[in-house]
Amino acid sequence: MSVLADTHPTLLDVSKRLDPGGKVDKIVEILAQTNDIVDDAVYIEGNLPTGHRSTIRTGLPAPTWRKLYGGVQPTKSRTAQVTDNTGMMEAYAEVDKALADLNGNTAAFRLSEDSAHIEGMSQDLASSIFYADEDVTPEKFTGLSARFSSLSAENGQNINASAAHASNATNTSIWFVGWGPNSVFMTYPKGSTAGIHTDDKGQVTIENVDGAGGRMEAYRTHYRMDAGLVLKDWRYVYRIQVDFAALTKDAATGADLIDLMTDVASFIPNLGGIRGAWYASRRVHSYLRRQMVNKVKSSTLMMDDVAGKKVMTFDGFPVRRVDALLHTESKVAA
Repeated sequence: MSVLADTHPTLLDVSKRLDPGGKVDKIVEILAQTNDIVDDAVYIEGNLPTGHRSTIRTGLPAPTWRKLYGGVQPTKSRTAQVTDNTGMMEAYAEVDKALADLNGNTAAFRLSEDSAHIEGMSQDLASSIFYADEDVTPEKFTGLSARFSSLSAENGQNINASAAHASNATNTSIWFVGWGPNSVFMTYPKGSTAGIHTDDKGQVTIENVDGAGGRMEAYRTHYRMDAGLVLKDWRYVYRIQVDFAALTKDAATGADLIDLMTDVASFIPNLGGIRGAWYASRRVHSYLRRQMVNKVKSSTLMMDDVAGKKVMTFDGFPVRRVDALLHTESKVAA
């Protein structure tokens, strides 16, 4: 017996999307996440067909203190080139034409599938910004965690893992990212455009749909997004790793989130000229608000209006919720 793959919507899927009047109902997206980092990120076209190459200053020329009639040797600075690759994220939506055409709801039904695929790609992108690693998954780009993973590395000074658990059972991170063309930005291949591209392939014939040589008329949509992360100046990113299970609402025990975040401003070279933001999981975000109320009533943590809505800010930068952030991170290496 051949079993159809569950990658195609079924009649049961359709029936679950119809309201009592037979129209495609508005779906309550309980799987939708809040990943504000996807909206915050600065996107810049790469200078390579497969990514972006940055030239970074690695050394300054040394001047000479000269005496009268003394000579001065010419010197020069040192630079290095770093290439950040982009990854290709793609998906297909395919639905039986007869199924989609039921009750004249073709466009509405296909639109509901589009929304789900775009949400899935958005969630995967948010997760990749933090956790993708080309050494593990070469088809992706390298995210922030893989770049800020060791206290002994050059950028280790921008990591605080003192409040992290010894194991990876309940570790999570709060991030500060200063987005900008000279600091940190997302990139896409040279000559292309940013964002998720949707290509309606229209009606197609799917071969061997049942595994037994059968064919099916279907509607097909192709989704694609090429993206990479460029860390041009690591000094504009800071990672705070804490043991989530040890957090308390008054910081009497566990990590004092406000104290840890207060220290970060000293490590960012220039807080002007960047689109800065903090990123924390939904539950860490909640603990941070309660620590603000219960412990530091006159701190730099407050509620401000951003784009017409109340958002929590710290040192003038919004504190964003990112559901893609895990509570099972490996502890940063010593």
